[in-house]
Amino acid sequence: MNSIPQLGQSASGAAIFCENISRTFTGTGLVLDRISFQIQPGEFVALLGPSGSGKSSLLRLIAGLDRADSGRLAIEAAHGALSRGFVFQEPTLMPWRNVLRNTTLPLELVGWSRDNANVRAEEELRRVRLADFSARYPHELSGGMKMRTSVARALTTRPNLLLLDEPFAALDEPTRHGLQMQLREIWATLRMTVLFVTHSVTEAVFLAERIIVLSHRPARILLDESIALPPSRTEALRTSVDYITEIRRIGNAVPTVAEGL
Repeated sequence: MNSIPQLGQSASGAAIFCENISRTFTGTGLVLDRISFQIQPGEFVALLGPSGSGKSSLLRLIAGLDRADSGRLAIEAAHGALSRGFVFQEPTLMPWRNVLRNTTLPLELVGWSRDNANVRAEEELRRVRLADFSARYPHELSGGMKMRTSVARALTTRPNLLLLDEPFAALDEPTRHGLQMQLREIWATLRMTVLFVTHSVTEAVFLAERIIVLSHRPARILLDESIALPPSRTEALRTSVDYITEIRRIGNAVPTVAEGL
C-alpha cells in the first residue's frame, strides 16, 4: 500500500482574525455588527449567545461558506496549508452509505485512493469509539452515534481548524455529556483550533478554554474571557463549586429572551 497522504496540520492549529465584521441579510437586516476578536492556534473557544443572535452566521463566514459585507477576516495556519473541518447541527449522513463510507467521503472528494481513505477513516472511527460499527448504516445508529460519525468524518482531513455548529443540541443529556468528554479528548490529542457554537452556558463552560458571548441581533461582543477551570474536564467537575461559579459568571453575561424583545 502507498504511504498515506497528509492533509492539514492539526497539531499546530490555525489563527483567526476578525476585525469589524458586519453582515446584513435581506429580510432580517443587520445580523453581525462590527465583530472583532482574535483566536490563537490551538485554542478551544465557545461562541455563546441566545438563539438567533448570529452565531451560526459568524461560523459560516469563518468556514468560508459566506462572505462579510465589511471588515477583515483572515485565517492562517501556523504551519502548512489551512484545512477546515465542519460539523453541522444535523449529522447529514448519506443513508445509502455505511459508517465507513460516510467517513471516507471528504477524502474521496480530494482524490484519495479507497485503500488510503479506509485506513484514515478507520483511525478516526476508533478515535470516536465507533470502530465496531463501520459496516452499519445511518438508520441503524442512535443519534449520538450519527453525530460521532459526523465528527469522525470532519477529522479525516486532519483539520487545523474545527468548526462545530451546536452539534449536540438535539441529544439527550447523558449522550451529550459523553460526546463533550470525547470532543475534549480529541482536542487535547490533536490540538487543532476549535470554535464551538452553542446557546448552552453549561456546555460552553465545560468544553471551552475561552468563551465569546454575543448579544441579541444585531450581534456585538458582550464578553470575551478565559474559563478558570483545569485542563482536565471530568464528570466530577460538573458538580464542583468552581464549575458552578463559572456557569453563574458567564450566564450573567448572556442576554435573556426578554432583553431581545
